[in-house]
Amino acid sequence: QAQLVESGGGLVQSGGSLRLSCTAPGFRYSGIGWFRQAPGKEREWVSCISPNHEYILYSDSVKGRFTISRDNSKNMVDLQMRNLLPEDTAVYYCAAGHPSCLFETYEPKDWGSGTQVTVSS
Repeated sequence: QAQLVESGGGLVQSGGSLRLSCTAPGFRYSGIGWFRQAPGKEREWVSCISPNHEYILYSDSVKGRFTISRDNSKNMVDLQMRNLLPEDTAVYYCAAGHPSCLFETYEPKDWGSGTQVTVSS
């Protein structure tokens, strides 16, 4: 069974940067999204990229600060996070789902186990 594995989380000061990676073998034709969940809050969609980069989407809360990229030859999807804020603190998950990133309509069925990002003020 194909699995998604996140890496790259850690502790960073406000204004700093982190790069998360999602290894996603077996999901070449799936949209790959990043989600996050902070303690006591609901899971929030962050970004998504379609298989051939037709759709690259961001939530308003991260637009202009985060960049998603995808390398199908390496089965990897990265999330470059810049100008991090304390409110970005959360567990970040990657997920595979609808190829057009229609994650609100079609919830992804395959998820990684998450990686913690902590931004100190």
